[in-house]
Amino acid sequence: MRQLLFPILVGLGGLAILLWLGMWQLDRLQWKQEILAGIDSRMMAEPVPLPDAPTEAEDEYRTVLLSGRPSGEELHVLVSGTQAGTGYRVISAFETDTGRRILLDQGLLDLDEKDAEPTRPRMDLRGTLLWPDDVNSSTPEPDLAENTWFGRDVARMSEALDTEPLLVVLAQASDYDPRLTPLPVDTIGIPNDHLEYAITWFLLAVVWLSMSLYWVIRTLRRKETGA
Repeated sequence: MRQLLFPILVGLGGLAILLWLGMWQLDRLQWKQEILAGIDSRMMAEPVPLPDAPTEAEDEYRTVLLSGRPSGEELHVLVSGTQAGTGYRVISAFETDTGRRILLDQGLLDLDEKDAEPTRPRMDLRGTLLWPDDVNSSTPEPDLAENTWFGRDVARMSEALDTEPLLVVLAQASDYDPRLTPLPVDTIGIPNDHLEYAITWFLLAVVWLSMSLYWVIRTLRRKETGA
């Protein structure tokens, strides 16, 4: 019996850990689904005029209406894997009819159009307030000489373009810069892989249980044969 104790303990311990990890991922799945449902609900709500002092906690993903025109000053963020392919997200200084100056993500610029002159159409637009999490400790510093950024760093971009630290992502407009393809915000791009992770942990639990049973059976056979 002593010979069986160790494989049984190892088998049950590993099985318990793997099952716990699978259940934890299911909890995370429910948590993420609630977040995505909240985002969808906020985006589908009736659009409102741009708030005077929006906050990330209260207003992220809120649909807003504003009018004005781009100033012609813009920053280029190198991106790939978007709905429109690889290129540069164009972050423009946008001057509203009410006298505010904010950041507007107008959409994707083709790589070979980087040097094309921006246009300044007057827009009545619908967009989404966003506090993007593109930038972290591994994000390269922007190449200011080439006007190439590697994430939407709202704080630094607002300083560079002398705007409020506020970003609206264009969804629809009465007119567009013909160089650009809008990239409206949606929840499709927000990863939710917790179900796949849960299935992986549960399958590993099955494999671990099978290996543990094999170990126990082999130990019993060795004991019976006296090996």
